[in-house]
Amino acid sequence: MVWFAASLARVTLPAWAAQRTVMLGVPGTTYRPACPSTGKQALTKVGGVSKAAVDYEKRQAVVTFDDTETGVKALTRATTDAGYPSTGNWTRK
Repeated sequence: MVWFAASLARVTLPAWAAQRTVMLGVPGTTYRPACPSTGKQALTKVGGVSKAAVDYEKRQAVVTFDDTETGVKALTRATTDAGYPSTGNWTRK
């Protein structure tokens, strides 16, 4: 009976979300005023994203997100779909 209770506890415990920050390289970002806002809008529409900033001079985006709701693949897909392909460079908690 103890084994069953322990097994049930493992199944029903919630997954703990972790806030992650990723830097995406966005080489297609140019000096046009629309680039950063288009990229930021695309990223903030992804579920789980709490913060996004795009720097066209550095050609990068820094995104903070809940890793139980989304991941780097969805973020890079969002920028690519907006016309600015990106790659995930690093993450941190």
